[in-house]
Amino acid sequence: MIFNETILFIVSMILTGVLLFLFVYYIITLSDLECDYINAQQCCHRLNMVIEKVKRFLGSSQLYYKLNLWLKWNIPAVVGQGIVTVCFLLHGWFLLFTLNLPMASWSSYQVLKIPSGNLGLYDPMEIHNRGQLKNHMRDVLIKMAFHLVAFFVYLYCMIVSMLKTDPIPGSQPSGEFDEF
Repeated sequence: MIFNETILFIVSMILTGVLLFLFVYYIITLSDLECDYINAQQCCHRLNMVIEKVKRFLGSSQLYYKLNLWLKWNIPAVVGQGIVTVCFLLHGWFLLFTLNLPMASWSSYQVLKIPSGNLGLYDPMEIHNRGQLKNHMRDVLIKMAFHLVAFFVYLYCMIVSMLKTDPIPGSQPSGEFDEF
């Protein structure tokens, strides 16, 4: 074990909450594109946004062009999902690990299958072709639903782990609440 179960579930809830807000942002941006409030180039730029502070720090160096794919919004999402999945494996929560593994694998697969000529996962030239906009909306909604359910599962597990631990180290139980 790396850290306490309560800390594990707090970290999992925080990462899942961040991913949940990220996917809500994705849905809002994709629905704006669907309703023609923004054009495809603006939408894809927002969804494939390069983290600007890192871009300014690296400037126009060769390292920036090599790391350009890894500075997109979808990479932190994959890393966050991977951290949660690996933490559950290391702590022995195999049921939660097996529930998180397909989502982490699918997110990694989506990032790794990006064609070399595209700007990112969302390409302005291809987003309206062959119903890709609907597919992207479906994928983001599935991810958002998964993370919403996972957030409440982690909240429940955190509460249960807090109730199992001794709040005052070294204190003797009185016997009143032994059945819980």
